[in-house]
Parts: sequence; C-alpha cells; structure tokens
Amino acid sequence: MHNIVILERDVNQSPAGATVPASGLPPLRLKRGEERRLANGHAWIFSNEVDTDATPLTAFQPGDLVQVETDRRRFLGYAYVNPHSLICARLLSRDAAQVPGKSLLVHRLKVAMSLRRRLTDYPYYRLVYGESDELPGLVLDRYGDFVVGQIGTAGMERLKSELAAAIQKVVQPAGLLWRNDGGTRELEGLPSYVETALGEVPPDVNVIENGVRFRVPVLEGQKTGWFFDQAANRRLFLDHVAGARVLDVFSYLGAWGIQAARHGASDVTCVDSSSVALEWLQQNAAANAVKVNTLKGDAFDVLQQLHDARERFDVVVLDPPAFIKRRKDIPKGQAAYRKLNQLGLQLLARDGLLVSNSCSYHLAEADLLAAIQRAARHVSRFVQVLTIGGQAPDHPIHPAIPETRYLKAFFCRVVQDSAA
Repeated sequence: MHNIVILERDVNQSPAGATVPASGLPPLRLKRGEERRLANGHAWIFSNEVDTDATPLTAFQPGDLVQVETDRRRFLGYAYVNPHSLICARLLSRDAAQVPGKSLLVHRLKVAMSLRRRLTDYPYYRLVYGESDELPGLVLDRYGDFVVGQIGTAGMERLKSELAAAIQKVVQPAGLLWRNDGGTRELEGLPSYVETALGEVPPDVNVIENGVRFRVPVLEGQKTGWFFDQAANRRLFLDHVAGARVLDVFSYLGAWGIQAARHGASDVTCVDSSSVALEWLQQNAAANAVKVNTLKGDAFDVLQQLHDARERFDVVVLDPPAFIKRRKDIPKGQAAYRKLNQLGLQLLARDGLLVSNSCSYHLAEADLLAAIQRAARHVSRFVQVLTIGGQAPDHPIHPAIPETRYLKAFFCRVVQDSAA
C-alpha cells in the first residue's frame, strides 16, 4: 500500500476543495467541466474529455494506473487507462486512501460477496458484475468451489495477479479459471486465451437453479458456461409450465426447458443450432430424469418448419443472443426481433404464453415491446403483458451507468384476436 498524503482536507469529507493526493501515480487531467458525469456517479472517461495538452494520452501504456483530476487539479479518483480505447479510463476508487491494489480488490470482493450471500444460500451466482460492483472490466461467476472469470479491459489485465490473490483470500476456491476469450478484449487490444490461475478447474462443474442440477461446460461453453442473469426470470416462468407443452428456443444447455419438465410440463421441445449444446442438454435431462425433445438448426428456420407442420405450444420461450451489439446494428436487429417474435407467436395455442427476451443493451425495453406488438398485429393476436422481468439481482444495476441494465423479459398472454 502506498503512503498517502492529503494536501488539504479529506477528499471524502470535502470533495469540492480537495487537491490531488501524493499517491505517486501520474495525473490524468480532464478538460474544464468534464467532471460532471463522474461527479454524478459514472465511472467512465472518454478520450475527448481529457486535456491532452496537459496530460497526453500517448504518454500512457494500456493498463497504467492514474489519478484523475479536474482542470483545477482537484482529485476525482484513481483509474486505469487505455489510450487506444474510446473509453480511455475507468474509475476504480474515489477515495484518496484507496490506491488500487490487492487491498482494494479484497475490499471490493468482500462487499460483492456479502450481497450474494443475502440473495441465496447456494454458492452459484455472479459474484462480480463489473462497474456495478466497482470493478470495471471484470466478471466473476461462482460455481460452488470454483470461480470462472472474464477480464475485458487492459486495466484489469494488468491487475490479474492481484485479482487472483484477492479471490484466493476472499473466496478460497478450489480453482480459478480465466475465460479471457470474449470479443470485447479485441477492442482493448488484448489477446484471447483460457488459463487456470489457481488450483484445478474441471472441464464441467455443477450449477443448481430452482432445485434442478445442471452440468456446465466451463471450458468450452458460452461465456463462463452458464447464464445466471436469467435465473429470476426462469423462476417466474415455472409458475406457467404445469401441464403445458413448452417450446424453448435458443435453448443452449436447457435451463428453461429442463426446469419446465421438472416442474410439470407435459412436453418440452428445445431448439438450438449447436449439436454440442444439445448433447449437454440431453445429458442434463437424463440426470434429472426427464425427457426433452431436441431440434437442431437455425432458430428462424426451425420455427417456420414447426409452423408449416401446424405444431402448437402452450408456452414459447425466446431467449436469443444479442442481435444488436453496436448502434449501427439497431435497424437490422429490430427487424430480427420482430421476425423472431412473429414466428414464436404463430406457434402458440389459442390462449398461450410468450416469454420474449433480449440481452441487447442497444434495444430499449419499449422497442422490444413494440416489436412484440407489431408481430402480434401481423398474425392477428391480442397480447397482454403479465410481467416485465430483467436481470437477476446478482447482476445489480448501477443507477448512474445505464449500460449495466441490458436484459429485458416480457411475459405475455397471447389470445386469438376476436376480430380476426
């Protein structure tokens, strides 16, 4: 820990009057007035907000730690930088006494762990959700005795050894696996790799959700292996499945479909384009002593084929990957969501339930609802929204960072339009 000298009053007690502490870290100075977003709680600094005459971004290497200051040299916080990224810096601490390092990481992890322990008695959850847990660029998922993480920024990559030490101290896992192979790393100029940082991590681990046990391929599965963000929505979904014929589209490992079968669904069909995912799904179904039908293929094609075959379901779940990853994809993505929902609506029985999801941040909640409504009118259906869901509470939303809220779920009763 560095020795900290406060030149004026404590920055936490009087942030408006505090000058930059002598932390030994180089300054990153903002232009006049550009501290307003940070003062309101946001954690990102964009390259056009930096006074590059006073503190050139080219003077920094990706991942360097800095102390952020206003144009009048008032201390704002500690951050890491990446001069090659549009988001050129992300705050790690606003406290002059908390210089980023193992001690701060241990504190952040303890705070994150205390929330998850309030939420569940079972050690299966998202332990760290980036900016919402004041650890920007870091995701940690806990699978019992194992932790699987993803680092998405150069700053967190530079802190990787300190992160491993902090995780060891707070969580004491039998193994820590880095699944650092996500697409966002390329934007930060980072290589793609998978490695074990602590202990040993088996190729597949357990997850228990709503009393149902799954085996999850953490080495080769999507993201860290499991999608904890949908856990709360799947819990709501189980109130609608008893005796129902259920269609689970983009099923992956069968989280929706297998839980439906375990909770009384009369028939379950799961659709996915990955034969490997469907093999895992069938293994999980067998382990839970339920039978699930599977269909391999492009979801849009399979849904059309089911419609042509006059198949009907009581419940249709649409849980696609993000169709909109960048703003420029919005028009094309909106059309895809409308088409997908139209195909799903056509497969519902006369009084059915549509569970329509989107994990695209760039698709607003109102736009997903509009896509459902337009699709419903096109196929002469009347929709009633019963419940609006979002990401599970182990993915808390940062009130100053709207980007931390991305998951939308609409539970819709769908009936034949009486005017049709």
